[in-house]
Amino acid sequence: MCETRMETISLIVKRTGQPTGDQEERWNRFIVPYAGESMNVLDSLIWAQRNEDPSLAFRCACRVGMCGSCGVGINGKESLACRTMVRDLRGDSDEIRVEPMRHLPVVRDLVTDTSDFHAKVNRAAPSTELGGAQFAAASVSPLSRERRAIEPQRECIYCGLCYSACSIVGLDDEYLGPAALNRAFVMLADSRNQQSQDALASVANEHGLWRCHTLFECEAVCPKGISPTLAIQRLKRKVITNKLKRLLKIIHPG
Repeated sequence: MCETRMETISLIVKRTGQPTGDQEERWNRFIVPYAGESMNVLDSLIWAQRNEDPSLAFRCACRVGMCGSCGVGINGKESLACRTMVRDLRGDSDEIRVEPMRHLPVVRDLVTDTSDFHAKVNRAAPSTELGGAQFAAASVSPLSRERRAIEPQRECIYCGLCYSACSIVGLDDEYLGPAALNRAFVMLADSRNQQSQDALASVANEHGLWRCHTLFECEAVCPKGISPTLAIQRLKRKVITNKLKRLLKIIHPG
């Protein structure tokens, strides 16, 4: 009687910062049973942790692509582990390579310190809450051109995938990054914002808008289908338009 061989995948995880104090980077291979069409990369990580190595560290929470906490690099591309299906990665090779996001300090294994990323987001747009002193008490139709431009960009879950994928972040430690500039657009494109000019000036600098090279790397990895590049280009146009208006007032003061 022939024994049926269980189908497996080879999960290869980049490890560092182990409990033993070993900070040397290395790759560990886990042979994980393939659980079928509904299996995602997060499922494979959970299986490896529960059955092979309890010290394997990674983040997860909602498991439905809403919280953004399970962001990692999968086969060289930034992705949410919970939304990346194993079936879509299986080709000639059954290997799946998982590593921590780039441009962020690694705490341990796949866990990164995102404090700098979130600090830049907050610096680019300190508050987007209506009701604050910076917003006028006025209503804007949800069907207006303004709201149609803003609404898609508000879907950002601040997972950090765009920050990891951005080549410019790797070249400039001070660069605000796609998510931060996208948030700035959401705030500054709102006509009720009474401090838009001051806030715009804070991102229109060499470490902000003008550092973006329009490579669309951020758009390629966004799990919500947002284009931070589009938001950045719209902010650039806003800066240039404002400068032209000021110049015209100087030339034609009347």
